[in-house]
Amino acid sequence: MADSTFPSLLEALKTAPTAPDAKAAADRLAKAVSTQGLQSLHDSNVLSTLQAFATNKKSGYERESAALGFHSLATVLGPPVAPLLLPYLAILYDLLMDKGDVVRNATSATLKAILKLFPPEATGIVFRQLETILDDGKWRSKVSVLDGLKSFVSPARDAVAAQLGTTLPHVEHAMHDTKQEVSSAAIKCATSLCTTLANADLTPHIPALVKCMAQPDSVPACIKALSNQTFVAEVTAPALAVMVPLLQRALNDRSMEVQRRTVVVIDNFVKLVRDPRIAATYLSCLVDGVEKITKGAAFPEVRAFGQTALDTLLKSGASSSGPPPEHRDIEAEIKEALSALYTLLPDEVSVVSPGNPNGPRNPKYTLLDASLKYQATLVAELVYNRNFRDTAIWERCVGVYMSNWLGKDKASSFAESVRLHFHAIDQAKYKVATGNANEEGELLCDTLFSLAYGALLLLSHTTLRLFRGRRYGILGSNGSGKSTLMRQLRDGKVENFPPPDQVKCVMVEHSLQGEDTSLSVIDFIAADKALAGVSRAEIKTQLANVGFDEDRQNEIVGGLSGGWKMKLELARAMLYKADLLLLDEPTNHLDRASVQWLEGWLMAQKNVTCLIISHDSGFLDNVTTDIVHYEQKKLVYYPGNLSSFVAIHPEAKSYYTLAATSVKFSFPSPGSLMGVRSNTRAILKLSNCTFTYPGRDKPSLYNASCALSLSSRVGVVGPNGAGKSTMIKLITGETTPQEGTVYKHPALRVGYVSQHATHHIGNEERHIEKTPIQYIQWRFQDGHDRELLEKSTRVLTDEEKKVLDQDWVGKNGSKRKLEIIMGRQKLKKNFQYEVKWRGMDHKYNTWVPREDLLAKGFTKLVQQFDDLESSRDGAGARDTTSHLVRKHLEDIGLDGDIAQYNEISGLSGGQKIKLVIAACLWNNPQICVLDEPSNFLDREALGGLAVAIKEWSGAVVIISHNHEFVSSLCPEIWNVENGRIIQQGKSAVVEDTLDTPKGSGKNTPVRSRLQTPVASRAATPAAGNRYNNPSPRVTRKVGSDGFVADTDADLACHHGGDAGTTAIAEAPAGSKITFNWAYWPGDHQGPVSTYMASCGGECASFSANDAQWFKIDASGYSAEDRQWAAAKLITGGSSWTSTIPQNLAAGEYLVRHEMYVQFSDARTLKLSS
Repeated sequence: MADSTFPSLLEALKTAPTAPDAKAAADRLAKAVSTQGLQSLHDSNVLSTLQAFATNKKSGYERESAALGFHSLATVLGPPVAPLLLPYLAILYDLLMDKGDVVRNATSATLKAILKLFPPEATGIVFRQLETILDDGKWRSKVSVLDGLKSFVSPARDAVAAQLGTTLPHVEHAMHDTKQEVSSAAIKCATSLCTTLANADLTPHIPALVKCMAQPDSVPACIKALSNQTFVAEVTAPALAVMVPLLQRALNDRSMEVQRRTVVVIDNFVKLVRDPRIAATYLSCLVDGVEKITKGAAFPEVRAFGQTALDTLLKSGASSSGPPPEHRDIEAEIKEALSALYTLLPDEVSVVSPGNPNGPRNPKYTLLDASLKYQATLVAELVYNRNFRDTAIWERCVGVYMSNWLGKDKASSFAESVRLHFHAIDQAKYKVATGNANEEGELLCDTLFSLAYGALLLLSHTTLRLFRGRRYGILGSNGSGKSTLMRQLRDGKVENFPPPDQVKCVMVEHSLQGEDTSLSVIDFIAADKALAGVSRAEIKTQLANVGFDEDRQNEIVGGLSGGWKMKLELARAMLYKADLLLLDEPTNHLDRASVQWLEGWLMAQKNVTCLIISHDSGFLDNVTTDIVHYEQKKLVYYPGNLSSFVAIHPEAKSYYTLAATSVKFSFPSPGSLMGVRSNTRAILKLSNCTFTYPGRDKPSLYNASCALSLSSRVGVVGPNGAGKSTMIKLITGETTPQEGTVYKHPALRVGYVSQHATHHIGNEERHIEKTPIQYIQWRFQDGHDRELLEKSTRVLTDEEKKVLDQDWVGKNGSKRKLEIIMGRQKLKKNFQYEVKWRGMDHKYNTWVPREDLLAKGFTKLVQQFDDLESSRDGAGARDTTSHLVRKHLEDIGLDGDIAQYNEISGLSGGQKIKLVIAACLWNNPQICVLDEPSNFLDREALGGLAVAIKEWSGAVVIISHNHEFVSSLCPEIWNVENGRIIQQGKSAVVEDTLDTPKGSGKNTPVRSRLQTPVASRAATPAAGNRYNNPSPRVTRKVGSDGFVADTDADLACHHGGDAGTTAIAEAPAGSKITFNWAYWPGDHQGPVSTYMASCGGECASFSANDAQWFKIDASGYSAEDRQWAAAKLITGGSSWTSTIPQNLAAGEYLVRHEMYVQFSDARTLKLSS
């Protein structure tokens, strides 16, 4: 391809008298190359001649001509020439040290023009060249290289971010250059490069991070700032490339404070590294440093933080001694890509290899070979990243560089052939496991896609391959992204999925969110704009097909049970005439008959494809034709039903059993109830309750009576719409009956989990943007359950507000109006309440018996105060700091990082259920009501829940259609049919509710001052299950927790204990005994004493009235500390330790611990003289 015109063109460039002449000569040279082809650069010695010009130390004209010549080649020939100019970058950067300004200016413009030729995919290739020059070049060359690196930030942000780990160390080295211009340019370059991190948490700290590279002594200040940062964004390789060197330096700092802050940052930061391979690559170097602090730090606190950080590091995938991260053989990948390019070369630019006639053909031209080697590097990276869908990238990485050799059209065809070649290899390598070589039917979709939620990658380059008429069951753990996939398909956000006009995709929802549920069923369907063309008769027919008779079609949608709402959604989906039906837990709210109907209907559909998520193993077994399993961010397909899948994967047998092999739930102990000494005493009771929903003539619940005790384990079963959820709403206080009464112990706390998790959290805008931790902190921030105060049974109606204005007439005829209830105390076997009167001072407050307040119509006011009081021993006694709430959520099976960083709106159904269960248990309830708890939970989580319920010591009520779950936990069954309750099995209620005799209502001045609104906490030593202490524990409680008169038997501190007990703790003489009090108010001060009495035999048959008590421990007022012994007890965690005398004879003894409360009484006195 040599041409005789080139020598004269090169000579003209060499001898040009002025810069414009040289520029014109360079343009003519470049146009000649464009005409003759790129090979002329070699054959006519164009490149070698320009190199000779550039290195001629004697002629500044030739050096300027060389720069102008390279500039014209870049601007005239464009990107195809870029690979051929790459080797000459070092020579051009050397020209920047030229003494002549014109040479330097021309060279600077040339370098900018050449660097602009490279696409983002070539960033790594170019950066390797520039790094070498940065390390070895002269100072002006270094400054220019740093500017060149910065120039890639804007057009190739992601590509630059991927290179940070390799490039930043070279830039950091330049920061310490002796030349001020270099160090200054390096700092600016590093700051610019770090803006590509795409990590919002680190963005504010970029200047400080760069300063640490330039000035290592600024590391402590940077670590301090980072330790105050809340990290929420996923941490990727670029962020680690910047952070890890800083953390390494900080771990070696001598300051214990810096070490402490560093391990805290590591713990918080590393939790957000999702990819174990990235963790192994970048974080392993931190393990030794953290381990050193864990073992050798001087302060225990620092060692503890170090251990936490070490655990997080190892959990992420980092290891100091484990196997190295998977090695990538880049040279082999490039070699393989180059071989494919040789093989696919068209005949006009290739020749048979002399040494291997049957092997790949060789390029006909030497410069084409150089270009192909460059292209092979880009292709290898595309293949590694499995980027086969974007044809524009393949055109940019192959087609553009072949255009000067083949022409534009043939070059594009060549690029496409290369893409298809490697795509076919990739498909064979990652072949979708269908397991069925004889798939029949119409292929509905065959889509390659990835799926992410926020920064969390759920599925990566996987295939959704569906055939018409088949029913696919989707299996995966909670949080793996099953429901997210459903929602993305529903919303049309799955990449490459066929548009709606080709595949009609309909999702069956659970809760009719955002729709008008005040309409009748028939009107609700008819109002759907998507069904505008469907006749009312057709709607009626379809509704009848799912069980809606004429009467039920006219019912209000809002009054339907969960099961009937699901049927309504199924009917609507059928009217949509869907190609692909998405069913997310369709059986959750269906009774057995409805599930059987659904199974039959689904199996009868031959033209509808179904994607089904369900934790009902029997349902999946009956309906599925295929199983789609989440495996390492891929969808893997298995023919057959769930049984067939388990035969292949025996570890999946948990889908059939309530096993808790990996999921452990731990429920907090319920609190004790004042006056309830038996687990079989009724603490909540429905008596002859009838309830009718607005707009209905027939009651949903009729004349229902039932009771619960602390030992109750009740399963509630019955068909959809029978009244199960209505009964539960009466128990939990969601609604009030129109007839009958609901009694509950005044101090009772009831936890409730609705059958729709969104009932609590999902439908309220104020909650969906909270994290799970923030939701619990909001709900219990005041020491009580805010949700409880919103129940209809606690909100005063207008009529009840008028009752507040009624007059109370005293014995002397005076009239008063109630303002507020301020306190509560025990009155015999019931309660009395401290009432503040409107417009009167607190000294006129009066104690009024509970039954008097109820008789006057103040039921809700009393219930409100009871709720607040009962919460004091529940949520009021718990700290809502983030780490404690996180621990509580982890105990209920929710991942701690998800609890702390993920918004509720993005949680899966299973995760929402766990959050609601955790919130229900935060108040330490004595009764836990679970409405369809098996909804959304996978089998292992369900097994963990079952084990926790069995071990819990409170009462449990479970509504569920999951017969296996209910029968394994509940010996007592309430069968609800047609609004009536039929009780079956063994009842746990033996004794009736607390007696409520009428009290005298008498008050004394001492009583009035004794109790405050918090005084009901001041009880006797708490029941055993309040404290998780392995030591022997026995309690004999004083029955009355209020004021005792000097004639009251309670003074002997054995009230209610005469019957004896068989529970006894063994202890040797001389050992210590600790008394734990549930609570003792700070304003109740006085002495503390401990007594013992011998039972003279077995205490079980000993009458406490005959006890001869002797004192073993006593403490009163300390003049030195100026405080009573009760104050020491309070500061000691409400506990007191006494020592059993060493010389006591063996035998059974009673132990009595008591505190005396000191009160003063002020009176007005008039002296006559």
